[in-house]
Amino acid sequence: MSLPNSVTAFRQNESMTESDDTFALFHSRREIQVAEPFGSLALVLTQWFDSEQAVWGVPGTWAPRTDGERGLVLTARPEDQIFVDGKLVNGSVTLNGPGDTAPSITLSETRRATVIAEEGLSGLRVWDSKSESIEKFGRIDAFPYNPDWVVKGKWKPNPTGTTMDVEKKLGAAKTEVIPGEIEFNHEGHTVSLATIGTGKALQIVFADVTNGSETYSVGRFLFVVPNIDGTVTMDFNYAVLPPCAFSYNFNCPIPPKQNRLPFAVRAGERNVLASDGSLLHS
Repeated sequence: MSLPNSVTAFRQNESMTESDDTFALFHSRREIQVAEPFGSLALVLTQWFDSEQAVWGVPGTWAPRTDGERGLVLTARPEDQIFVDGKLVNGSVTLNGPGDTAPSITLSETRRATVIAEEGLSGLRVWDSKSESIEKFGRIDAFPYNPDWVVKGKWKPNPTGTTMDVEKKLGAAKTEVIPGEIEFNHEGHTVSLATIGTGKALQIVFADVTNGSETYSVGRFLFVVPNIDGTVTMDFNYAVLPPCAFSYNFNCPIPPKQNRLPFAVRAGERNVLASDGSLLHS
């Protein structure tokens, strides 16, 4: 596949290493994915429900289910032109929460909706394949691949059931499972990064001294898998921007205090840029 200019700019000589080539492919795919119909740039609204409400820019009325299950109840007229699983809504219809039975909700030719649930509340997300952010999007700015930022740390598992309240950008906090920590040394600093997750791949939500100047202000994500020898290989070149860097309608986790690194990590994604080279979001 041909790579966009933002990727070929990373080439520092005519012969790329395998790591450079893999990174360039990863980066080009990221730029495609965030601009897809359900990519991060497409999210134009998130709304939570504790009672029946209207949704800005969306016809019908929406309410939480009354049977205790996750999901919403939509009430609409035929002229509202809302389709659920391909059928025009006329009256009230129950929308299951996220999962295998989640409905397909079509609001217009370019707008879709999905039902979400968290901490006992259900909500609605609206996606627009022609959103203003997609129309303005230029590229994801990233540091050139740097093999010095492939770092090995020591895996320190936590007792089963260890949790932490992780604050979020727009307020409130979410209780997350913390399966373990990764300890490593850099520039005379010993740090221990808390990981989030319950599956094989674990998430690190981290910040460093580049945030707000060279990189997105809130922080970045890195996904890792512990090695069988008790170590974890962290390739910070694959650090990615959180969804809230692409849309203000995401409420991203803020790096825990211990994950705020006292040094600069000049690797991975930096900022989301508009087509004119300016910051798309600060």
